[in-house]
Amino acid sequence: MSFSLADARFQFVRAFGLARRGLASLRSRGMRATWDRVSAQLGVFAPRARTMLLAADNTPFAPFTVPCAEAPEVSVVIPVHGQLGHTLACLRAIAAHPPGTAVEIIVLDDASADATPDVLPRIGGLRVHTMPGNAGFIGACNAGAAQARGAYLLFLNNDTIPQPGWLDALHATFGQQPRAGIVGAQLLYPDGRLQESGTMLRRDGRGESRGRFADPDHPRLRWCADVDYVSGAALMLPRPLFDRLGGFDPHYAPAYYEDTDLAFKVRAAGLRVLVQPAARVVHVEGASAGTDLTRGMKAAQVHNRIRFAERWHEALGTRPADPIEAGEVPRPGVRQVLVIDNLTPVPARDSASLRLVNLMRLLRDSGIHVVFLPADRRHAGASTRALQASGVEVWHAPYVGGMARWMQTNGPRFSHVMLCRHYIAREFLPLVRRHAPGAAVLFDSIDLHYVRELRGAEIADDPAMRRAAERTRALELDMVQRCDATLVVSHAEAEVLARDAPGARVEVLTNLHEIAGPGLPFSARRDLVFVGGFRHPPNTDAVAWFVEAIFPRIRSHLPDVRVHCIGGDVPERIAVLGGRDGVEVHGHVPDIAPYMDGCRIALAPLRFGAGVKGKVNLSMAHGQPVVATTCAAEGMHLHDGDDVLIADDPADFADAVVRLYRDEALWARLAAGGLANVRTHFSLDAARGTVARVFAADAGPAPGVGTPLPLSPS
Repeated sequence: MSFSLADARFQFVRAFGLARRGLASLRSRGMRATWDRVSAQLGVFAPRARTMLLAADNTPFAPFTVPCAEAPEVSVVIPVHGQLGHTLACLRAIAAHPPGTAVEIIVLDDASADATPDVLPRIGGLRVHTMPGNAGFIGACNAGAAQARGAYLLFLNNDTIPQPGWLDALHATFGQQPRAGIVGAQLLYPDGRLQESGTMLRRDGRGESRGRFADPDHPRLRWCADVDYVSGAALMLPRPLFDRLGGFDPHYAPAYYEDTDLAFKVRAAGLRVLVQPAARVVHVEGASAGTDLTRGMKAAQVHNRIRFAERWHEALGTRPADPIEAGEVPRPGVRQVLVIDNLTPVPARDSASLRLVNLMRLLRDSGIHVVFLPADRRHAGASTRALQASGVEVWHAPYVGGMARWMQTNGPRFSHVMLCRHYIAREFLPLVRRHAPGAAVLFDSIDLHYVRELRGAEIADDPAMRRAAERTRALELDMVQRCDATLVVSHAEAEVLARDAPGARVEVLTNLHEIAGPGLPFSARRDLVFVGGFRHPPNTDAVAWFVEAIFPRIRSHLPDVRVHCIGGDVPERIAVLGGRDGVEVHGHVPDIAPYMDGCRIALAPLRFGAGVKGKVNLSMAHGQPVVATTCAAEGMHLHDGDDVLIADDPADFADAVVRLYRDEALWARLAAGGLANVRTHFSLDAARGTVARVFAADAGPAPGVGTPLPLSPS
């Protein structure tokens, strides 16, 4: 099948599915919400992400101040030998956009012959250490490390312009990535082209800079990756680790291959060497040492490569000899999994997004490389960047052209392909089967849509909704039968499929939450909270039902209590409820923790729905007791009176809220029970066994190397 025909077929199926879902959405959400939903999935008005660089400030010197903390978390060590103009531009960039992390900046003046010794002491907050003689890069860096007070060392060349957010991104990586030992920045040329996104080595010790002269935003280069080494031009590691490994080895004095050698020592210690493209630094390559390999300090690069290759010949024996193969990341043989969903997940907005992001985290923790492809192809701003910073390779426009072409180029890489939601599976399954024939195809239902729709039709007593739900049932069960395995979020849904799709392989992979802890005590909490995005019709129905049928009964006993409604995409039906006494409709909030830790009770008054309710998990993970309906508690291993209160009648629901609001002993018992429930059934640790089984090493063939991809839009 040609690319054009395959893409035409894909687009036809996709357009037909969007039209059908659009009509269903019109009935349940209205015109505006439906247009927002459809335009998002089509990528309409999606802006292209662009790299805007902070330029060097080369104005004449005037005193300024750099950040300097009394108790620094990070010590920035900058060796200098002349080149005052570069040093000032570097320090001005840091001063103009100070990091959020507590830092100190130490400059090692390594026998500068220009005005450096006179000018640097006039910069406020800067720690200047003058070397007794010219010690070279290695000697100056080691001397700076000895002066440092921070928990982390960040070595930085003076011929750099650190971009806003660079240091915080490097520092955050140590918390995000297990066993991170060294993290380096993505280096850019002043014109915006990529200098390197980490470096891989050939068998003879020569380096292959990943992506030199390429587009730094290309998806193959924009994710946090394991590499052979990162340049000492911008490199962070824990100070105790640097000390334990003996610092930069004087064996390579005055410079070159000392950063490579340190990276190999870190890896030999069982830790990882990572490049973090979220941290960007403009580097004027060769400004301090030149580029001529036959003379000056740069000549040391040639003989130090030989020294390095002799020391690490055994490790280098596993490296490819071919330059193209040497530059590949991940290495051939690393298992790769493709995940396709309709939109890029936003964990703060819905539980399905949180579950998917945490699933991808579990896959990465197990050594699997994850590639994410949003069906709308749009770059989702901070959400896309967060996934990339976590180590997920995320594709988006304009780098994804036709889906058929992308699948043919990339398909051979994958041992597993996970298709999220039945309509996405229906659209992409033919392409996956054709272009990734060796991959196991997993259908992640998120929740069984047809179960939710049938329940909604029953509540509304709407024959048209019932017919639409039956059509969804047929489509969803067809995907269950055609994919190699189906993921559901609860044992209750597994039982539904055992009845409706006997013989299908079904695995339970429920919601995935981190345990936040107990939060504030009973006495420090007040009010009620409901959390849920209002693009999801059950949430709209739940809030309207609660405010109209239940909340007046509660207020008759607790006249000062308020209910906080939190969730994006607020429809007019919910917005007008915010005018009622005691009802506060906040919409989306950037930080939900104050409501989880400060409100006394969480509400889950769902009258219909399916799957596992993330709002219930979220509150319990914060030690916040929940009053829920039977529907909201379904499939969650909950027991009325032990870790939740369950009520379905408006009067009973109100009585349960009032009783729990007043009874500290009951509140404490439910809070502890909820935390234990999440830890046992819904934590990341609880899911590791299921993830290992579903994505088992023998579930599919090892991924092929495939064809090297061009680093430009396809």
